[in-house]
Amino acid sequence: MSESIPEVRPAVSVVIPCYNVEAFLPEVLDSVLGQTLENIEAICVNDGSTDGTLAVIERYAAKDPRVVIIDKPNGGYGHSMNRGMEAATGEFIGIVESDDFIRPTMYEKLYAAAIEHDVDFVRSDFTKFKTGDDGERVFWEEKLTPHDEYYNAVMNPAENLDVFNMQMLNWTGIYRTDFIREHRIVHHESPGASYQDNGFWFQTFCWAKRIYALPEAFYCYRQDNAASSINQNNKVFCMPDEYAWIREFLAANPELEKRFIGVFHYKKMHNLNFAFSLLAPQFQMPFLERYAAEYREAERLDELDKTLFWPEEWDALQQIMADPRAYCAEYNYQIEKKTAYNKAHEAGSLALFRFYVKYEGLRVALGAAARRLRGR
Repeated sequence: MSESIPEVRPAVSVVIPCYNVEAFLPEVLDSVLGQTLENIEAICVNDGSTDGTLAVIERYAAKDPRVVIIDKPNGGYGHSMNRGMEAATGEFIGIVESDDFIRPTMYEKLYAAAIEHDVDFVRSDFTKFKTGDDGERVFWEEKLTPHDEYYNAVMNPAENLDVFNMQMLNWTGIYRTDFIREHRIVHHESPGASYQDNGFWFQTFCWAKRIYALPEAFYCYRQDNAASSINQNNKVFCMPDEYAWIREFLAANPELEKRFIGVFHYKKMHNLNFAFSLLAPQFQMPFLERYAAEYREAERLDELDKTLFWPEEWDALQQIMADPRAYCAEYNYQIEKKTAYNKAHEAGSLALFRFYVKYEGLRVALGAAARRLRGR
Protein backbone atom coordinates (compact mmCIF):
# COMPACT_ATOMS: atom_id res chain seq x y z
CA MET A 1 0.00 0.00 0.00
CA SER A 2 1.57 3.23 -1.12
CA GLU A 3 1.71 6.19 1.22
CA SER A 4 -0.18 9.30 0.18
CA ILE A 5 1.95 12.30 -0.58
CA PRO A 6 0.93 15.29 1.57
CA GLU A 7 -0.16 18.37 -0.32
CA VAL A 8 2.30 21.24 -0.26
CA ARG A 9 0.82 24.52 0.92
CA PRO A 10 1.20 27.29 -1.68
CA ALA A 11 3.72 29.95 -0.75
CA VAL A 12 1.51 32.70 -2.22
CA SER A 13 -2.17 32.81 -3.10
CA VAL A 14 -2.63 35.44 -5.82
CA VAL A 15 -6.12 36.95 -5.86
CA ILE A 16 -7.18 38.29 -9.27
CA PRO A 17 -10.56 40.10 -9.26
CA CYS A 18 -12.09 39.91 -12.76
CA TYR A 19 -14.90 41.90 -14.32
CA ASN A 20 -15.22 42.20 -18.11
CA VAL A 21 -11.48 41.95 -18.72
CA GLU A 22 -11.44 39.38 -21.52
CA ALA A 23 -8.96 41.44 -23.55
CA PHE A 24 -6.46 41.90 -20.70
CA LEU A 25 -6.73 38.58 -18.90
CA PRO A 26 -4.31 36.39 -20.93
CA GLU A 27 -1.41 38.75 -20.24
CA VAL A 28 -2.01 38.89 -16.49
CA LEU A 29 -2.53 35.14 -16.19
CA ASP A 30 0.59 34.39 -18.21
CA SER A 31 2.58 36.69 -15.94
CA VAL A 32 1.24 35.12 -12.73
CA LEU A 33 1.55 31.51 -13.87
CA GLY A 34 5.01 32.24 -15.30
CA GLN A 35 6.46 33.25 -11.92
CA THR A 36 9.85 31.82 -10.98
CA LEU A 37 8.18 30.91 -7.67
CA GLU A 38 6.10 28.06 -9.00
CA ASN A 39 4.46 27.12 -5.69
CA ILE A 40 1.55 29.54 -6.00
CA GLU A 41 -2.16 29.47 -6.67
CA ALA A 42 -4.02 31.97 -8.86
CA ILE A 43 -7.51 32.64 -7.49
CA CYS A 44 -9.56 34.20 -10.29
CA VAL A 45 -12.78 35.76 -9.00
CA ASN A 46 -15.23 36.32 -11.85
CA ASP A 47 -17.56 39.08 -10.66
CA GLY A 48 -20.52 38.40 -12.95
CA SER A 49 -18.71 39.36 -16.16
CA THR A 50 -20.87 39.76 -19.25
CA ASP A 51 -18.07 39.22 -21.79
CA GLY A 52 -15.79 36.22 -22.31
CA THR A 53 -13.85 36.64 -19.06
CA LEU A 54 -15.05 33.38 -17.50
CA ALA A 55 -14.24 31.40 -20.66
CA VAL A 56 -10.67 32.71 -20.60
CA ILE A 57 -10.26 31.71 -16.94
CA GLU A 58 -11.70 28.25 -17.64
CA ARG A 59 -9.30 27.77 -20.54
CA TYR A 60 -6.32 28.49 -18.30
CA ALA A 61 -7.69 26.33 -15.46
CA ALA A 62 -7.99 23.39 -17.83
CA LYS A 63 -4.25 23.62 -18.53
CA ASP A 64 -2.90 24.57 -15.08
CA PRO A 65 -4.23 23.10 -11.80
CA ARG A 66 -2.91 26.14 -9.90
CA VAL A 67 -5.80 28.21 -11.28
CA VAL A 68 -8.76 28.38 -8.87
CA ILE A 69 -12.06 29.73 -10.18
CA ILE A 70 -14.64 31.57 -8.10
CA ASP A 71 -17.66 32.44 -10.26
CA LYS A 72 -20.28 34.63 -8.61
CA PRO A 73 -22.91 37.30 -9.35
CA ASN A 74 -21.67 40.86 -9.61
CA GLY A 75 -20.95 42.29 -6.18
CA GLY A 76 -18.18 44.82 -6.74
CA TYR A 77 -14.45 44.96 -6.13
CA GLY A 78 -14.53 44.66 -2.34
CA HIS A 79 -16.83 41.64 -2.45
CA SER A 80 -14.59 39.93 -5.02
CA MET A 81 -11.43 40.58 -3.02
CA ASN A 82 -12.97 39.25 0.19
CA ARG A 83 -14.20 36.05 -1.49
CA GLY A 84 -10.76 35.53 -3.02
CA MET A 85 -8.91 36.08 0.26
CA GLU A 86 -11.31 33.73 2.08
CA ALA A 87 -10.45 31.00 -0.42
CA ALA A 88 -6.69 31.51 -0.15
CA THR A 89 -4.70 28.53 1.14
CA GLY A 90 -1.22 30.04 0.78
CA GLU A 91 1.15 31.29 3.45
CA PHE A 92 0.85 34.77 1.95
CA ILE A 93 -1.74 36.60 -0.12
CA GLY A 94 -0.89 38.69 -3.17
CA ILE A 95 -3.16 40.83 -5.34
CA VAL A 96 -2.96 41.41 -9.08
CA GLU A 97 -5.49 43.57 -10.91
CA SER A 98 -6.77 41.88 -14.05
CA ASP A 99 -5.64 44.63 -16.45
CA ASP A 100 -2.04 44.73 -15.15
CA PHE A 101 0.83 42.23 -15.18
CA ILE A 102 3.86 41.33 -13.07
CA ARG A 103 7.56 40.62 -13.65
CA PRO A 104 8.65 36.95 -13.40
CA THR A 105 10.61 37.21 -10.13
CA MET A 106 8.06 39.24 -8.14
CA TYR A 107 6.76 36.60 -5.78
CA GLU A 108 10.05 34.74 -5.44
CA LYS A 109 11.74 37.87 -4.15
CA LEU A 110 8.84 39.14 -2.03
CA TYR A 111 8.36 35.72 -0.42
CA ALA A 112 12.08 35.33 0.31
CA ALA A 113 12.17 38.74 2.01
CA ALA A 114 9.00 38.05 4.00
CA ILE A 115 10.34 34.73 5.31
CA GLU A 116 13.84 36.02 6.03
CA HIS A 117 12.62 39.01 8.03
CA ASP A 118 9.48 37.43 9.52
CA VAL A 119 7.18 40.33 8.61
CA ASP A 120 3.42 40.84 8.42
CA PHE A 121 3.77 42.18 4.90
CA VAL A 122 6.40 43.24 2.40
CA ARG A 123 5.96 45.77 -0.40
CA SER A 124 8.05 46.98 -3.32
CA ASP A 125 8.42 49.66 -5.97
CA PHE A 126 6.36 49.40 -9.15
CA THR A 127 6.19 50.38 -12.82
CA LYS A 128 3.50 52.37 -14.63
CA PHE A 129 2.89 51.97 -18.33
CA LYS A 130 0.83 53.34 -21.20
CA THR A 131 0.38 52.23 -24.78
CA GLY A 132 1.02 54.96 -27.35
CA ASP A 133 -0.88 55.63 -30.56
CA ASP A 134 1.79 53.65 -32.38
CA GLY A 135 1.10 50.60 -30.22
CA GLU A 136 4.41 50.88 -28.37
CA ARG A 137 4.37 50.77 -24.59
CA VAL A 138 6.04 53.39 -22.46
CA PHE A 139 7.19 52.33 -18.97
CA TRP A 140 8.38 54.40 -16.04
CA GLU A 141 9.29 53.28 -12.52
CA GLU A 142 7.74 54.70 -9.36
CA LYS A 143 9.19 54.62 -5.85
CA LEU A 144 7.14 53.28 -2.97
CA THR A 145 8.73 55.98 -0.79
CA PRO A 146 11.29 58.77 -1.29
CA HIS A 147 13.05 57.68 1.92
CA ASP A 148 15.95 55.37 1.10
CA GLU A 149 16.25 54.41 4.77
CA TYR A 150 12.79 52.82 4.68
CA TYR A 151 13.98 50.15 2.26
CA ASN A 152 15.57 46.89 3.43
CA ALA A 153 14.63 47.61 7.03
CA VAL A 154 12.01 46.13 9.35
CA MET A 155 9.67 48.88 10.57
CA ASN A 156 6.70 49.25 12.89
CA PRO A 157 4.15 51.82 11.58
CA ALA A 158 3.07 52.70 15.13
CA GLU A 159 6.62 53.85 15.88
CA ASN A 160 6.97 55.94 12.72
CA LEU A 161 3.74 57.39 11.34
CA ASP A 162 5.58 58.71 8.30
CA VAL A 163 5.54 55.22 6.76
CA PHE A 164 1.81 55.81 6.20
CA ASN A 165 3.00 58.11 3.41
CA MET A 166 4.18 55.12 1.39
CA GLN A 167 2.14 54.90 -1.80
CA MET A 168 -1.31 53.40 -1.18
CA LEU A 169 -1.09 50.46 -3.57
CA ASN A 170 -1.91 47.06 -2.10
CA TRP A 171 -0.79 45.01 -5.08
CA THR A 172 2.88 45.91 -4.72
CA GLY A 173 3.23 43.42 -1.87
CA ILE A 174 2.25 40.18 -0.16
CA TYR A 175 0.52 39.78 3.21
CA ARG A 176 0.88 36.95 5.68
CA THR A 177 -2.41 35.06 5.55
CA ASP A 178 -2.46 34.42 9.31
CA PHE A 179 -1.96 38.16 9.90
CA ILE A 180 -4.91 39.03 7.64
CA ARG A 181 -7.21 36.49 9.29
CA GLU A 182 -6.13 37.13 12.87
CA HIS A 183 -7.12 40.78 12.57
CA ARG A 184 -10.09 40.15 10.27
CA ILE A 185 -8.74 42.55 7.68
CA VAL A 186 -11.23 42.84 4.82
CA HIS A 187 -12.23 45.14 1.98
CA HIS A 188 -15.26 47.39 2.21
CA GLU A 189 -18.13 45.78 0.32
CA SER A 190 -20.29 48.35 -1.44
CA PRO A 191 -21.51 47.40 -4.95
CA GLY A 192 -20.54 49.91 -7.63
CA ALA A 193 -18.17 51.84 -5.38
CA SER A 194 -14.54 52.71 -6.01
CA TYR A 195 -11.45 53.17 -3.82
CA GLN A 196 -12.27 50.05 -1.76
CA ASP A 197 -8.55 49.29 -1.56
CA ASN A 198 -8.07 52.28 0.79
CA GLY A 199 -9.67 50.55 3.76
CA PHE A 200 -7.64 47.37 3.32
CA TRP A 201 -4.46 49.46 3.04
CA PHE A 202 -5.18 51.43 6.21
CA GLN A 203 -6.05 48.35 8.27
CA THR A 204 -2.82 46.58 7.31
CA PHE A 205 -0.71 49.53 8.48
CA CYS A 206 -2.67 49.90 11.73
CA TRP A 207 -2.35 46.23 12.72
CA ALA A 208 1.17 45.46 11.44
CA LYS A 209 4.12 45.30 13.81
CA ARG A 210 6.74 44.33 11.24
CA ILE A 211 6.76 45.59 7.65
CA TYR A 212 9.44 45.58 4.97
CA ALA A 213 10.02 47.35 1.64
CA LEU A 214 12.11 46.28 -1.38
CA PRO A 215 13.64 48.90 -3.72
CA GLU A 216 12.83 46.95 -6.87
CA ALA A 217 9.91 47.32 -9.29
CA PHE A 218 8.00 44.14 -10.18
CA TYR A 219 4.38 45.20 -10.69
CA CYS A 220 3.31 46.82 -13.99
CA TYR A 221 0.36 49.15 -13.48
CA ARG A 222 -1.71 50.05 -16.55
CA GLN A 223 -2.61 53.73 -16.94
CA ASP A 224 -4.80 53.65 -20.06
CA ASN A 225 -7.79 51.47 -19.14
CA ALA A 226 -10.81 53.81 -19.31
CA ALA A 227 -12.83 51.45 -17.09
CA SER A 228 -10.43 51.91 -14.18
CA SER A 229 -11.73 53.87 -11.19
CA ILE A 230 -8.85 56.34 -11.51
CA ASN A 231 -10.29 57.33 -14.90
CA GLN A 232 -13.87 57.90 -13.72
CA ASN A 233 -15.21 61.17 -12.35
CA ASN A 234 -18.85 60.23 -11.76
CA LYS A 235 -18.57 58.42 -8.43
CA VAL A 236 -18.92 61.50 -6.30
CA PHE A 237 -18.96 60.22 -2.75
CA CYS A 238 -17.08 56.91 -3.07
CA MET A 239 -13.94 58.27 -1.42
CA PRO A 240 -15.63 59.94 1.58
CA ASP A 241 -17.81 56.84 1.98
CA GLU A 242 -14.68 54.67 2.08
CA TYR A 243 -13.18 56.87 4.80
CA ALA A 244 -16.42 56.79 6.77
CA TRP A 245 -16.06 53.00 6.74
CA ILE A 246 -12.42 53.26 7.89
CA ARG A 247 -13.54 55.63 10.66
CA GLU A 248 -15.98 52.95 11.85
CA PHE A 249 -13.12 50.46 11.92
CA LEU A 250 -11.11 52.77 14.17
CA ALA A 251 -14.10 53.42 16.44
CA ALA A 252 -14.48 49.66 16.89
CA ASN A 253 -10.82 49.42 17.97
CA PRO A 254 -10.25 52.16 20.60
CA GLU A 255 -6.53 51.47 21.06
CA LEU A 256 -5.92 51.85 17.32
CA GLU A 257 -8.21 54.88 17.23
CA LYS A 258 -6.18 56.64 19.89
CA ARG A 259 -2.90 55.87 18.16
CA PHE A 260 -3.88 56.49 14.54
CA ILE A 261 -6.75 59.01 14.46
CA GLY A 262 -4.43 61.86 13.50
CA VAL A 263 -2.81 60.04 10.61
CA PHE A 264 -6.27 58.83 9.52
CA HIS A 265 -7.40 62.41 8.98
CA TYR A 266 -4.13 63.28 7.29
CA LYS A 267 -4.40 60.42 4.78
CA LYS A 268 -8.10 61.11 4.31
CA MET A 269 -7.30 64.71 3.35
CA HIS A 270 -4.84 63.54 0.69
CA ASN A 271 -7.31 61.12 -0.83
CA LEU A 272 -10.28 63.47 -0.72
CA ASN A 273 -8.13 65.98 -2.59
CA PHE A 274 -7.31 63.33 -5.20
CA ALA A 275 -10.98 62.38 -5.60
CA PHE A 276 -11.95 66.05 -5.85
CA SER A 277 -9.44 66.60 -8.65
CA LEU A 278 -11.29 64.01 -10.78
CA LEU A 279 -14.79 65.41 -10.34
CA ALA A 280 -16.80 67.11 -13.05
CA PRO A 281 -17.71 70.72 -12.10
CA GLN A 282 -21.33 69.94 -11.18
CA PHE A 283 -20.19 67.53 -8.47
CA GLN A 284 -17.53 69.72 -6.88
CA MET A 285 -19.61 71.73 -4.41
CA PRO A 286 -21.63 68.83 -2.94
CA PHE A 287 -18.34 67.01 -2.43
CA LEU A 288 -16.60 70.01 -0.82
CA GLU A 289 -19.54 70.74 1.45
CA ARG A 290 -19.35 67.23 2.89
CA TYR A 291 -15.54 67.46 3.03
CA ALA A 292 -15.73 70.73 5.00
CA ALA A 293 -18.42 69.49 7.38
CA GLU A 294 -16.51 66.31 8.25
CA TYR A 295 -13.30 68.19 8.99
CA ARG A 296 -15.08 70.84 11.05
CA GLU A 297 -16.43 67.97 13.15
CA ALA A 298 -12.96 66.40 13.41
CA GLU A 299 -11.56 69.75 14.54
CA ARG A 300 -14.33 70.10 17.12
CA LEU A 301 -13.42 66.67 18.50
CA ASP A 302 -9.72 67.63 18.59
CA GLU A 303 -8.81 64.78 16.21
CA LEU A 304 -6.58 66.78 13.83
CA ASP A 305 -2.82 66.68 14.37
CA LYS A 306 -1.37 69.80 12.77
CA THR A 307 2.18 68.46 13.10
CA LEU A 308 1.47 65.81 10.43
CA PHE A 309 0.56 68.40 7.77
CA TRP A 310 2.82 70.52 5.60
CA PRO A 311 1.99 74.23 6.15
CA GLU A 312 0.38 74.61 2.70
CA GLU A 313 -1.71 71.48 3.31
CA TRP A 314 -2.94 72.81 6.63
CA ASP A 315 -3.74 76.22 5.10
CA ALA A 316 -5.73 74.61 2.27
CA LEU A 317 -7.66 72.48 4.75
CA GLN A 318 -8.50 75.58 6.80
CA GLN A 319 -9.75 77.29 3.62
CA ILE A 320 -12.00 74.34 2.77
CA MET A 321 -13.46 74.27 6.27
CA ALA A 322 -13.99 78.04 6.36
CA ASP A 323 -15.48 78.59 2.89
CA PRO A 324 -15.71 75.63 0.51
CA ARG A 325 -17.34 77.76 -2.19
CA ALA A 326 -14.47 80.25 -2.25
CA TYR A 327 -11.96 77.39 -2.27
CA CYS A 328 -13.76 75.79 -5.22
CA ALA A 329 -13.78 79.06 -7.17
CA GLU A 330 -10.05 79.61 -6.58
CA TYR A 331 -9.24 75.99 -7.46
CA ASN A 332 -11.06 76.22 -10.79
CA TYR A 333 -9.52 79.61 -11.53
CA GLN A 334 -6.03 78.16 -11.06
CA ILE A 335 -6.87 75.19 -13.32
CA GLU A 336 -8.21 77.57 -15.97
CA LYS A 337 -5.12 79.76 -15.68
CA LYS A 338 -2.72 76.82 -16.01
CA THR A 339 -4.58 75.48 -19.04
CA ALA A 340 -4.61 78.91 -20.66
CA TYR A 341 -0.87 79.33 -20.06
CA ASN A 342 -0.03 75.97 -21.63
CA LYS A 343 -2.08 76.79 -24.72
CA ALA A 344 -0.55 80.25 -24.99
CA HIS A 345 2.96 78.86 -24.58
CA GLU A 346 2.37 76.52 -27.51
CA ALA A 347 0.82 79.28 -29.64
CA GLY A 348 3.71 81.75 -29.39
CA SER A 349 4.69 85.21 -28.16
CA LEU A 350 1.51 87.10 -29.02
CA ALA A 351 -0.68 84.53 -27.31
CA LEU A 352 1.57 84.65 -24.24
CA PHE A 353 1.31 88.45 -24.15
CA ARG A 354 -2.50 88.20 -24.23
CA PHE A 355 -2.39 85.59 -21.46
CA TYR A 356 -0.37 87.87 -19.17
CA VAL A 357 -2.65 90.83 -19.89
CA LYS A 358 -5.72 88.80 -18.96
CA TYR A 359 -4.39 87.00 -15.90
CA GLU A 360 -1.58 89.20 -14.54
CA GLY A 361 -2.24 92.70 -15.85
CA LEU A 362 -0.61 94.95 -18.45
CA ARG A 363 2.48 95.78 -16.37
CA VAL A 364 3.40 92.10 -15.90
CA ALA A 365 2.65 91.42 -19.59
CA LEU A 366 4.99 94.21 -20.71
CA GLY A 367 7.70 93.01 -18.33
CA ALA A 368 7.42 89.44 -19.63
CA ALA A 369 7.58 90.70 -23.23
CA ALA A 370 10.68 92.76 -22.45
CA ARG A 371 12.42 89.78 -20.84
CA ARG A 372 11.67 87.64 -23.89
CA LEU A 373 13.11 90.31 -26.19
CA ARG A 374 16.28 90.59 -24.10
CA GLY A 375 16.67 86.82 -24.14
CA ARG A 376 16.73 86.61 -27.94
